[in-house]
Amino acid sequence: MGLRRLVCLLLLLLPAAEPTMAEGVSRPNIVLIAADDLETGTLQYFPNITQELVRQGASFDRFFVANSWCCPSRASILRSQYVHSHGVMTNTAPEGGFDRFHALGLERSTVGTWMQQAGYRTGLMGKYLNHYPGATAEETFVPPGWNEWDVPVRDLYEEYGYRLNQNGALYDYGWSEEDYLSDVLAGKAHDFIAGSQEPFFLYLAPIGPHNPANPAVRHVGAFPTAMAPRTPSFNQDDVSDEPLWLRTRPKILQPGLDEVDERYRARLRAMLGVDDLVGSVVQALRESGKLDNTYIFFTSDNGFHLGTHRLRQGKTTPFEEAIKVPLVVRGPGIRPGSTIGQLGASVDLAPTIAALGGATAPPFAEGRSLVPLLKGSPPVKGKPPAPWRRNVLVEFRRPTNRGSAAQTPVPAYQALRTERYAYVRYETGETQLYDLTSDPYQLYNLAENADPALLVDLEQRLQAMMACSGANCREADTRQ
Repeated sequence: MGLRRLVCLLLLLLPAAEPTMAEGVSRPNIVLIAADDLETGTLQYFPNITQELVRQGASFDRFFVANSWCCPSRASILRSQYVHSHGVMTNTAPEGGFDRFHALGLERSTVGTWMQQAGYRTGLMGKYLNHYPGATAEETFVPPGWNEWDVPVRDLYEEYGYRLNQNGALYDYGWSEEDYLSDVLAGKAHDFIAGSQEPFFLYLAPIGPHNPANPAVRHVGAFPTAMAPRTPSFNQDDVSDEPLWLRTRPKILQPGLDEVDERYRARLRAMLGVDDLVGSVVQALRESGKLDNTYIFFTSDNGFHLGTHRLRQGKTTPFEEAIKVPLVVRGPGIRPGSTIGQLGASVDLAPTIAALGGATAPPFAEGRSLVPLLKGSPPVKGKPPAPWRRNVLVEFRRPTNRGSAAQTPVPAYQALRTERYAYVRYETGETQLYDLTSDPYQLYNLAENADPALLVDLEQRLQAMMACSGANCREADTRQ
């Protein structure tokens, strides 16, 4: 057994970490809102997100997920670990899904337990992990770390006709207008915020705009003429230098393009429900006098293809459309309307929340606190600035479950996203290299003719990231 694997197993056997509260610090409230499958580039269509978050907070230009698929990505958010460390490889059992997370005991130490142990009232509302409660837990199961738990246990993606686990009790919701899941979550979030006397951490995970992207009744007629953006990568003309999985995909014909546009419209409509939820959260904070002492994070678990690179829909690829997601943060000390250009990653969310709340992330955490970037911390005189991340690791593994495997044509890969390059190595031995300075839409794969020294450097960086665990990930991610 390798040393890194042995260390990871020992960490799992240890008691859950006990974060500590910083003495004499006024503790803010913290809300994390994570949409499902939301790509970058659409926030301007949603008035509450635009007015209350983007204009009042900081937006990250380059924020990436550890895996461009729901469950591995959400495990990374909860644990601040890259996929090779937490071991939740896919959306489905046996190597992924809620069953895998539960079987490994990972829920014993998450951002929820850290914040709860630090004195916060915690809540999780909406999507938890794919296939929860799975085959290994009862529908009434509530993981440790959450004072309030409102999570669907079946039929969640329709946003109607679902069953909700409400703090261990089961309630069935129907197909009436008032049963729409985003609205139900908004109401519960409002009550949670209004009823919290102590500082709180609320993790809100609405379903939109995940397929089938059902909208609220009031939004069914919105965006009647919207079309998916025709970026240079849309229905890409030349894929001759790409790996086989992409090289063999035909261009999308007109009926397929029509489907792409209709799906785009449906996703925008579904996101209006998420936008209303954001508005409800801000209004509840404002009404209760808590807004000025609350940090609100808005992000997504992964991006989404809509006609780009010849993909009618989907995720799981190493392209920017799938791995790059929005992150907007509003709160005390954050300059309104600002933009942050440094590389950020989904593994950073939990350490940032812990730092803001005065909790200490456990030793296994691999991300960085974004607080210095959010607060624009001035340099200390006579002291060189601490190095910031230069490398982000993205990992993908195909599921063994045939039904799930059919959803993605992409072979397993490891990818490195640096400040300038995207470098991908597939299990097939094929590689991709894009210079994002000159080719932001990733149209020209340079791997075959690139400078050998550059390829060696990127491969060494990738290997260092793949081998890292715990704190040494924050050394590997600065390597250049």
